[in-house]
Amino acid sequence: MQEVTGYKSIALDIAQRIVSGEFPVQSKISGRSLLASQYHVSPETIRKAIGLLKDENIVFVSQGKEIVIVSDQNAFDYITRNNYLKSVYSLKQELQLLLVHKKEIDTKFEVLLTGIINASDRLQNLKPYHPVEIKVTNISHVVGKTIANLQFWQNTGATIVALRRGTQVSISPGPHVILREDDVLVVVGDGQVQERTERFLNIPLQEE
Repeated sequence: MQEVTGYKSIALDIAQRIVSGEFPVQSKISGRSLLASQYHVSPETIRKAIGLLKDENIVFVSQGKEIVIVSDQNAFDYITRNNYLKSVYSLKQELQLLLVHKKEIDTKFEVLLTGIINASDRLQNLKPYHPVEIKVTNISHVVGKTIANLQFWQNTGATIVALRRGTQVSISPGPHVILREDDVLVVVGDGQVQERTERFLNIPLQEE
């Protein structure tokens, strides 16, 4: 379906709002300047849109420029003729499909996350790249700083594969994540990665 743009699109949207009951019959629509600010277009564009609705006997425009809703049935006929209802229905269908897809992705993410956390427990004795969990204390100099600013990998040789914050878990947190007190970092590295990382994290703020 060809996209409807400009004042025609606005006319169809106003007609849809009339059909939905947002603008009841015999009610008055806001002045053109207010409608222009709502739709972020010029008053002239609104004038053309209202002109279309007037020609369809959907609204009445008085000499004082008051816009009065006169027929929701004509509004319904207008949007039906222009396939507007079909467009709205298609968008709703697409949204429903996206929500289903999002749920599937969330489920896969939970499975993957559970696997990583379980692996963290099972692989403690594997070297050199076994994941270890290290907690950020309240006196650590890293609190309030980003991973990038800390040059975390350069100072520890550790790669952060996950970050636990309360009940939330972030997989492969980005360099701009700000570390907080009680964060638990899941890191991997060589056989000395835990010692180096704990030593780095436990540097008190005043010794930085």
